[in-house]
Amino acid sequence: MPSPARNAAIRSIGVRHDKRAAAQKAAAASPDKPSPPRPLTDIFADNVFNDTVQRERLPKPTYRALQKTRETGEILDLSIADAVANAMRDWAVERGATHFTHWFQPMTGLTAEKHDSFISLTGDDRIINEFSGRALVMGEPDASSFPSGGLRSTFEARGYTVWDPTSPAILRESPDGFTLLIPTTFCSWTGEALDKKTPLLRSDQAISKAAVRLVNLLGNDYITRVHSTIGCEQEYFLIDREFVQLRPDLICSGRTLFGARPPKGQELDDHYFGTISPRILGYMQEVELELWKLGIPITTRHNEVAPLQFEFAPIYRPSAVAIDQNMLTMEVLKKIADRHGFKCLLHEKPFAGVNGSGKHMNWSLEDNLGHNLLEPGSTPHDNAQFMMILAAIIRAIDLHGDLMRVAIAHAGNDHRLGANEAPPAIISIFLGSQLEGIVDALVDKRSPAAAGNSKELKLGLDSLPSIPRDITDRNRTSPFAFTGQKFEFRAVGSSQSAAYPATFLNTVVAESLNFLADELEGRKGRGDLREVVQELVTETLAKHRRVLFNGDNYAVEWEQEAERRDLPNLRDTPTALAQFSAKKNLDLFDDLGVLSNREALSRQKVLFDTYCSAIKIEAYSSHDLGLSSILPAAIRFQRELADSIIKVREACPALDLETEQAHLGDLTETISAFKRGLDDLKLRVTALDNADGADEDTAVTYRNEIIPSMDYVRSQGDRLEELVDDQIWPLPKYREMLFVH
Repeated sequence: MPSPARNAAIRSIGVRHDKRAAAQKAAAASPDKPSPPRPLTDIFADNVFNDTVQRERLPKPTYRALQKTRETGEILDLSIADAVANAMRDWAVERGATHFTHWFQPMTGLTAEKHDSFISLTGDDRIINEFSGRALVMGEPDASSFPSGGLRSTFEARGYTVWDPTSPAILRESPDGFTLLIPTTFCSWTGEALDKKTPLLRSDQAISKAAVRLVNLLGNDYITRVHSTIGCEQEYFLIDREFVQLRPDLICSGRTLFGARPPKGQELDDHYFGTISPRILGYMQEVELELWKLGIPITTRHNEVAPLQFEFAPIYRPSAVAIDQNMLTMEVLKKIADRHGFKCLLHEKPFAGVNGSGKHMNWSLEDNLGHNLLEPGSTPHDNAQFMMILAAIIRAIDLHGDLMRVAIAHAGNDHRLGANEAPPAIISIFLGSQLEGIVDALVDKRSPAAAGNSKELKLGLDSLPSIPRDITDRNRTSPFAFTGQKFEFRAVGSSQSAAYPATFLNTVVAESLNFLADELEGRKGRGDLREVVQELVTETLAKHRRVLFNGDNYAVEWEQEAERRDLPNLRDTPTALAQFSAKKNLDLFDDLGVLSNREALSRQKVLFDTYCSAIKIEAYSSHDLGLSSILPAAIRFQRELADSIIKVREACPALDLETEQAHLGDLTETISAFKRGLDDLKLRVTALDNADGADEDTAVTYRNEIIPSMDYVRSQGDRLEELVDDQIWPLPKYREMLFVH
């Protein structure tokens, strides 16, 4: 239940907020507790048309064909679609579903759906439930209003959703029934990808071909398919819903555009991993229950660093499935928050002065037998394969750090990158001292063993030193860190889909795997394969180890060192996105079949447009909130303070009122500066309203003019918050939003 302190704060805000807060509903009662749950093993994937359900309901030949598609990536025989559709319909209708939807991920970064019922009308005006194979495989939503970046004109509305059989259909539960969600891709009438999932699936195909080719050359013929795996740690804030309803900036932009620093923030580190309060825990438990029913293996929950910041983390899954599940996780986080009287904030930086939120994307490669290719292993043979793949990844990040920065570039993340909770914009790799020592030993042709042992380290001839799972301490400042059997891409933003980061990472690594395979094939006959591998790994690491850095990524010295190493430092979204259209990057995506040039350029345009739109919304929200709420409150207090000074002077003419007059002077000057800032902001953002689309130049203008203007307005607004009577101030303050619940 909401605490008495929280209710008192709401009442206090009601006084400050005139009659608006009084119109809010009383503190939200805790939702009805769900019935005692069944054992978790029975609940898990209860609402998923997964392998178990398919095996039970599908004819054996149909099941085997569908299983083969999932396991090998082969094209599905559409002749089995009717059988799958019938089984899927019967399963869904038995559970209470009345509608189905093709669930897809357009370039908005969100999900989209159009619901159709199962019913069909018979000749005698009865209805029956029908769901054909054609309806399962392909849908035709209107494509005109989704961003296409020039791939489609507004009047060209035809678009297709195509079933993705590698990701299972699910039942979304609501108070009045179920809806069948069928994961799909989304393409135009011309066949060009209009979504984020299609490039992801293409990139996974590219990395599978490249990895299989390389490991087969190393003698591992048993590997026939490789796929990337992902686990997305999801951070978020939970703020009392009634506070959010009194903050137009949070409603419109997802972050606070005003807010003075509270007396207490996260300085005491008292929230991090602290005891979870009963109200928050009740929310978390309901979220977990729903996610488990959806087959999402959430295993970790805890308090994060900032006040009222939390995190969930799942077990890793194949990339496409993991991305689908993360999008569902964000949806469930927001939905359940409303039931508990909270608002879930997924913005990267909803509050200034405390940690923002990320979505650490843990990435690895797995073969068709379930072996993790980033597992170092304990034999010379395993070590050679591991070091070859590691060399490919190091080369990929070194050559394509610009693309990895593009993958996480958006307005929200610009507030977070480089702050105390996130890595900087310089993309580097953390390996840990032991693994980097092995790299150095290979390059320098020496042994990594104890001093005095001069024996040269040779892959495939001498076993590497035993590499345990946790080979080093963690480096929370690194954007791309090896954490034992996986890499953690820590720079991904909390609100964004992880599809682009995964797609870009798969693509650049696939290119490097192909490069090493080409080199290996070209050096055949030069000697023993193990010696050739040794030579190739050593050359690759020597050329690209400049991207390795184990130290403090926040340090000014690292920024200077990175510049000496010629590593890109793309500090903001416009600077980063400009790199997308570089010829080397367009050629990379095109050569691997991940994105054609038109598809890549369309995404650059959409990302520029999204950036400009986000800043524009913030600018107008800042202006409107400042003009309609903050400025009137400040003027009201100015008048009250002036009247008070006049009355005191009349009553006590000899009294020195220097302090009161100084306060009034400070307030008046700040009001004037605030109003000038608002006028300047409105003038600048209005001038951009007629911009013909968004491009790099427009984005740079928003960065160079609108953001500094907003920052100035905020600085003056936050100063007014400190000067104005608490009972007059119209907005919930940080001390209330972050500490009262």
